[in-house]
Amino acid sequence: MKVYVLQSTGNIKMKNVPEPAPKEGEVIVRVRASGICGSDIPRIFENGAHKMPLIPGHEFSGEVVELGKNVSERFLGKRVGVFPLIPCGECVACKERKYEVCRNYSYLGSRRDGGFAEYAAVPAANLVQLPETISFEAAAMLEPMAVAVHAMRRVLPCRRDRIVVCGLGTIGLLLVMILKEAGFKNIFAIGNKNFQKTAFSKMGFSEASFFDSRKSREGAPDEGKERLRYWLMERTDGLGADVFFECVGRNETISDAIDLAAVSGKVCLVGNPFSDIGIPRDIYWKILRNQLTVTGTWNSSFAGAPEDDWHYVTERIAAGRLVPEELITHRYSMEGLGKGFRIMRDKGEDYIKIMGVF
Repeated sequence: MKVYVLQSTGNIKMKNVPEPAPKEGEVIVRVRASGICGSDIPRIFENGAHKMPLIPGHEFSGEVVELGKNVSERFLGKRVGVFPLIPCGECVACKERKYEVCRNYSYLGSRRDGGFAEYAAVPAANLVQLPETISFEAAAMLEPMAVAVHAMRRVLPCRRDRIVVCGLGTIGLLLVMILKEAGFKNIFAIGNKNFQKTAFSKMGFSEASFFDSRKSREGAPDEGKERLRYWLMERTDGLGADVFFECVGRNETISDAIDLAAVSGKVCLVGNPFSDIGIPRDIYWKILRNQLTVTGTWNSSFAGAPEDDWHYVTERIAAGRLVPEELITHRYSMEGLGKGFRIMRDKGEDYIKIMGVF
């Protein structure tokens, strides 16, 4: 089969390798769609993976074509999405069915072979059966959508809350989409690309609700910060954000999140950190004096139950209430997927979600 193998940091190539054989409790999925996550790029080009050689890719969907021992026949031939985190099943978190914070997990595409391949070995317990109304491309976006749902549920906004989403990459835009579908209306976004503004507007929001953070870098740093503060305070009756989702992972945007939160506001840290994070003392004081709730979010809940994040998303896509395919900007065959890696690495083109369609 054709796969992309990360041989060493920065060295990824398409190769022909033997198809995998399922172990006990596993199935073989014929991969039909596989999305490139933002985390795949530093994994491939900067930091490497936990083990190499490795087939990356953790956002994928497909069809079950082979069963391992002790796997029910009902899975054969089914269209499926794949939860990439493989919990140990033994730690305290697993015993509480909080698999997303398992202490000893494995992970498809970073700790074991994933979905940039024609076939992938997957634990049967990690499968989500797809209704016929969900395309393979949408199913390959279940993972980032469930991550966005998990972030929303971490802070449980109220309908009247003034909500800010800072950072309109794939997760940020999906979070906006999910918040809107859930009935929240007072949503403001901070981005730094014209195409992000366009995508936000296409979701039904006015341009006045979008702040271009490039303006905050014009002139002296304090001037830029005041532009952002003035913009947000003007739209929130001078109170700030009741809920602020920080989807970037940089010092300055985390400081903005704390600084611009309302009294008793909630800050949800979503973005993976780019570097060490340091908070200035005057910003730290805001956490204390405004009695803020600052929380992190990690991955998504998947427990095979209707109330988990993956089923929340699946139900809404199947009903046509969420259409994640609208955010796919590039589609590549297996042979062309390498170009997608380079586009994301070099920022050579505007993109939101780059999808491999096999």
